[in-house]
Amino acid sequence: MKNKFIRLACLLVTLALTQESPAFYNPVKPPVKGQKVNTSAKNIKLPAGFSASIIASDLGATRHIAISKKGDLYVKLSKLKDGKGIYLLRDTDKDGVIDDTKLFGDYPGTGIYISNGYLYTSSNSAVYRYKLNANEEVINFDQPEKIVGGLVDKGRDNAKPLAVDKQSNIYVTIGSYNDPCREAGSGKGMNPCSILDSAGGIWKFNSEKLNQTFADGIRYATGLKNSVGIAWNYHTNSLFATQHGRGQFHDFYPQYYTAKQSAELPAETLYELHQGDNAGWPYIYYDQFQKKKILAPEYGGDGIKTGEEKALNPVVAFPAHLGPNALLFYTGKMFPEKYRNGAFIAFHGQSPELHKGYLVAFVPFVNNKPSGKWEIFADNFAGTDLAKPTGPIGHRPCGLAQGPDGALYVTDDLNGTIFRISYKKRK
Repeated sequence: MKNKFIRLACLLVTLALTQESPAFYNPVKPPVKGQKVNTSAKNIKLPAGFSASIIASDLGATRHIAISKKGDLYVKLSKLKDGKGIYLLRDTDKDGVIDDTKLFGDYPGTGIYISNGYLYTSSNSAVYRYKLNANEEVINFDQPEKIVGGLVDKGRDNAKPLAVDKQSNIYVTIGSYNDPCREAGSGKGMNPCSILDSAGGIWKFNSEKLNQTFADGIRYATGLKNSVGIAWNYHTNSLFATQHGRGQFHDFYPQYYTAKQSAELPAETLYELHQGDNAGWPYIYYDQFQKKKILAPEYGGDGIKTGEEKALNPVVAFPAHLGPNALLFYTGKMFPEKYRNGAFIAFHGQSPELHKGYLVAFVPFVNNKPSGKWEIFADNFAGTDLAKPTGPIGHRPCGLAQGPDGALYVTDDLNGTIFRISYKKRK
């Protein structure tokens, strides 16, 4: 009986502490029904010579996006609209606004990618493909082929982003459904973390083989809590992935972390991955201030102890809680040379350190490696000052794609808006 009272007391203390972090950092919220938001493309802040336009809106929860060589847009929805989960969007009169839409696919999800004559898509538990004709138009809307089924879906961080290489391999993120791999009702981590057997990493499957199960895949990289942004880099012949960092340091371990530290740790990270790599989650996290891999408190850490020296180092570290949701290597010729082969990243959250968020960042690459500091490329999708907000956020960048002319497309999963960003050299 005494032990039960002790456990109950600990639980009540934990619940009380859980309320402390928001007192330090109150993120700006999405709008409630009927509340007005600023949704004009004129709000988007871009470098000189760039401009943004809205080509479609009110589509629903638009996630990742793929564009055909003729300019047709395939957009995945995380929530069904009229019973369907994929949009085909066309600008038939070439006036910069979508005027022809079609919905297909009876499953919600995030992943979508065009490769090798197929449109690959995902639900939260499976991967499918649709055959394309020479113009990369779907020819079997109602009969997708299942590539993989039976992937873990427990409702949290369950998106299944996709990437494809030139050797007919398809890479699928399986995010963790337990933020720090913590034992229920405890401040301790599972040791070893059993979740890593089926989640918390990226798996590789054969993109040409039908009806595979989870057991047919290879765990390509592990120790990644949730990598929503993944992309195959054809210049480096390697996979790159962003990672959403964990949270709740102060909530559970106030003896080691202040509320401010909890709001500003850990870094969101970008990794270059090869088969067998381990990024270290949940045993370590990356501290962008100390520039070190720090042992997680669930595994004996105190905010200072380093750990897992064999774990992979990120190639870029970003401020905490920005939520990287898409990754794109730019290969077009519309943008200036500095952007060629560099990485664009869509951030879906907001940073208390920067008082910034809901933005698209750019990471310059030189000789196939990140070079110099990352920079904010497209800002103010929120439509309000996140340091001194005057209203709710308007848009959350989620997906990225490059058009055949080199323009950059950005999806928004809050108001179902698609932005097109173009460049014109000033005279």
